[in-house]
Amino acid sequence: MGAPAARTPVASGALNALELAAFCAWCFAVAAAGGLVGLVLGNVRLPAVLLLATSPAAGAGANIGISGVAAFTAASAHVRAGRIDWPLFVWMAPPSMLGAIGGGYLSGVLPGDVLLVMIGAVLLYFGIDLLRPGRRAGAVVRARSEPDLRAAVLVGALIGVLGGVVGLILGSLRMPALLRWVGEAPSRAVGTNVAVGFCVGLAGVVGHVPGGIEWTLLVVGGAASIPGALLGARLTGRLSEAALLKAIGAVLVVAGCATLAQALAA
Repeated sequence: MGAPAARTPVASGALNALELAAFCAWCFAVAAAGGLVGLVLGNVRLPAVLLLATSPAAGAGANIGISGVAAFTAASAHVRAGRIDWPLFVWMAPPSMLGAIGGGYLSGVLPGDVLLVMIGAVLLYFGIDLLRPGRRAGAVVRARSEPDLRAAVLVGALIGVLGGVVGLILGSLRMPALLRWVGEAPSRAVGTNVAVGFCVGLAGVVGHVPGGIEWTLLVVGGAASIPGALLGARLTGRLSEAALLKAIGAVLVVAGCATLAQALAA
C-alpha cells in the first residue's frame, strides 16, 4: 500500500502517557462518528497517527490497521442489526481488495498529494450536497428495487485503487457511491460500507508489512476504536433516514477538509 507524502514526524521515540491518552481519545471519537454513519474515517485519523509515528510509511500502515479494527467492530454491530446487504458485499469486497493491492503497486509512480486534493474535493462536494437545505432523501438516493451490482464492482475496484495509492481505505468515498450509483438504502449502505472497509483494511495491512508498521499505535488506537465504533454503530438505528443522511453529509465535509489539509501540509 502506498503511504502519504513524506513528512517529518514529531515523535521519534517512545510515546509518553499524555500523547497516548490524547491519541486514544481521538481514535475513540473518530470511531464513534464513523460507526454512526458507516465510515471508517481513516483520513480524519491519519494526521494524528503521522504526528506520533516514527515514519510516514509506518504511520500509514498503523492507520489502515486501526481503520480495519474499527470497521470490523462496527460491522459486527450492523450484522446483528441486519444492516448489511450480503449479496452486495460479496460482489463489492473482492474487487475493492484487488484494487487496493493494485493501487499499492501504483503508489510509487502516481503523485499522491494530487490525488488527496481530488479526494478532498469530492468528499466536500458530496457532503455539501447532502447538507443542502430542502434536500430530500429520495433526491439523494436513487430509487432501486435491487442495488446495481455492476456499479458496485466498478466503484469498489476504482476506490480500492485510489485508496491503495494514497494509503487510505476511503470508505468516505464509497459511502456516497453506494447511495448515488449503486442505489443502496442509507441504513444498509452504512453496514455494507464498513464491512467492505474491513476487508480493504486487512489487505492494506498485509501490503504495508514489508515496509513496516507502527505496531504500538495500531494496538493502542485499535483498542480505543473498538468501544467508539460499537457506540456509533448502535446509535445508527435511532436516526431517521433524513437525519442519517445529514449526519453522513456533515462527516463527509469534515473528512474532506481533513484530506485537503493533509495534502496542503505535505
